[in-house]
Amino acid sequence: MKKDIHPEYYQTAIHCACGNVVEAGSTKKDIRVEICSKCHPFFTCKQKLVDTAGRIERFRKKYADYDAQKKAEKSA
Repeated sequence: MKKDIHPEYYQTAIHCACGNVVEAGSTKKDIRVEICSKCHPFFTCKQKLVDTAGRIERFRKKYADYDAQKKAEKSA
């Protein structure tokens, strides 16, 4: 391997929202994920509801000013 061109490689813990922790090697020190193989519906064979309403509300809140500005421009 050539010197000084590769990123640092760390032993890190990957933390899932369900509480599962997996040790792995990565170029990042701390990794957080929402879904892992322990809680993913494909692996557990169970249906899981995802908080899509919260995501939609965050999106609308983020772009509310932009939408209001466009409506004001059209009415003016």
